[in-house]
Amino acid sequence: MVIRRTGYHVAMSIVSFLWVAPILWVIVISFRSFDDVAANGLGSLPHSFTFSTYKSAWEDADEFRALINSLLVTIPAVLLSLGLASIAAYGLARYNIPFRRTILLLMLMGNLLPPQILLIPISRFVELIGYYDTLIALIAVHVGFGLGFYTFVLHGFMRDLPREIQEAATIDGAGPGRIYSSVILPLTRPALAALGALSFTWIFNDLLWSITVIRSGEKMPVTPALLGLQGLFVSSWNVIAAGTVIAAVPTVAVFLRFQKHFVGGLAIGAVK
Repeated sequence: MVIRRTGYHVAMSIVSFLWVAPILWVIVISFRSFDDVAANGLGSLPHSFTFSTYKSAWEDADEFRALINSLLVTIPAVLLSLGLASIAAYGLARYNIPFRRTILLLMLMGNLLPPQILLIPISRFVELIGYYDTLIALIAVHVGFGLGFYTFVLHGFMRDLPREIQEAATIDGAGPGRIYSSVILPLTRPALAALGALSFTWIFNDLLWSITVIRSGEKMPVTPALLGLQGLFVSSWNVIAAGTVIAAVPTVAVFLRFQKHFVGGLAIGAVK
């Protein structure tokens, strides 16, 4: 038993180190000077320490503007996705809607399509309706592609809530809207928090759809903005690493803020 426990801890320590090592490597590179990286390589031990890389990333890539663009896309997309998904899941889970299973499967089928085959159709469609190169188009794309998955997850949570709670609220005179806002939503808060943290990370770190529907540099979110730091012949990898660390701060902050709800949502999902 002791040998098995020791082996388990050793194995998990190795796995944890392999998971954390790239992150630490990027952080170390972000504090190295360009001359140090050019002379000794990315994989060598640091021979310098500087904060100028963060200043360069903030100014050269205009990361403040890019971060604002990312938040202007991510926050509305998350709120709209979870709001619409919770309403759809509420109706499909708590009421006898005809063909509700078929509707749910059709909504989920959109997530089974590889996004690569939809790049050109989505780009052309957005251009035809006059919203190409706008943040509104990027928000709509994220809402459309996330709605089916979020509805599927929330449907599972809402379906397993006790019917007696809804019946008691109905006897007290509450209508469908009041039951949804005052009874169902509070009970699904762990699931909403878990999905909110995941969707925030997915949307904030998106690159594929950003470069598909956005053309102007001043409208680019933070992830594609980091591409502007790459030179044609020489790349300042220390500045790129610093920009990557800056771009990771919002998602790390969101995860730490909702960590308790995130773990609680996963635990409830596992039990159900």
